Amino acid sequence: VKIGAGLAMGSISLVALGLDSLLDLAAAVVAFLGIRVASHPPDANHPFGHGKAESLSAAVAGGLIFVTAAIVIVEAVRRILSGVSPHLLELGMGVMLVSLTVDLALSRYLFRVARQTESVALEADAWHLATDVYTSLGVLVGLGVVRLTGFNLLDPLIALGVAGLILKSGWSVTRKSWSGLLDERLPAAEEGIIAAAILEHGREMVGFHQLRTRRSGSVRYIDLHLVLEKSVTLEQSHSLCDHLEADIKVRLPHSVVNIHCEPPEERRG
Repeated sequence: VKIGAGLAMGSISLVALGLDSLLDLAAAVVAFLGIRVASHPPDANHPFGHGKAESLSAAVAGGLIFVTAAIVIVEAVRRILSGVSPHLLELGMGVMLVSLTVDLALSRYLFRVARQTESVALEADAWHLATDVYTSLGVLVGLGVVRLTGFNLLDPLIALGVAGLILKSGWSVTRKSWSGLLDERLPAAEEGIIAAAILEHGREMVGFHQLRTRRSGSVRYIDLHLVLEKSVTLEQSHSLCDHLEADIKVRLPHSVVNIHCEPPEERRG
C-alpha cells in the first residue's frame, strides 16, 4: 500500500517506507526460518544445539536493512537533483496513519514475545518495526508540512532522514548478531549475577576462577572452575555443583552450566 501510494503521489519518502515494509516481510521470513532451525534439539552433528541459526538470521536481516537504506539514499538524491514534486498528499497522510497504528501494535507484541523467549531474531524484527513507528510519524508530519507550505524539497529530505534511521537500525541488528556468532561473553550485568550466585556458597568453597560465558540463540553457556577444600568428598562436591547450577538457572533461565571442581593449590614454602 505504501509503495503504491508513494508512486501515485510521486513521494520518495513514502516509497522509502514502502521498501522498508517490504524489507520487514523479508526479515520476518528470515527470522521465522532462523527460529525454526534454532528450535531443533541437539543432535550428533550439533551437540550444542542450533541456536546460532538465530544470530545468523539476524545478520541476514541486518544486511537487508543496509541494502534498503542504500536504495532510499540514491533515489532521494535523484529527487533532490530533479526537483520532482509530490501530489495527492492527503492519500499519503491517510496511509501513514494506518501504517503507524499497525507498526506500533505489532512492534510492542514482538518485543513482549522476544523478552519471554529471549529470541535475538524476534528482538531484531521488533526493533525494526519500532523504528518504522518513528519514521512513519516523521513522514506523516513532513507530508503535512508540504501540504501547508508547498516546500516540496522536504519530501526527499525526509527520505534521507528515514534512510539514516534505517542504517542505525541495521547497525544495531548486525552488531547484536555478531556477538552471538563470535561467542562474545555475556553482558557484565549477567556475569555479575553468576558471580553473586557463586559467592553465596562461599562457606562451602575456597573460590572460583576461569569463568567463561557465551550465548547461542536464547541459550546461555556458562563454564567455571570451582575450588574446594581437599576434605570435601565427591558426593559433597556433586551436591554443591547441582545446587549451584540450579541456582544460576533460576536467575538466568535457558542456561547450560558446566562446573569443574578442583582442590586448592599447594602453598610453596
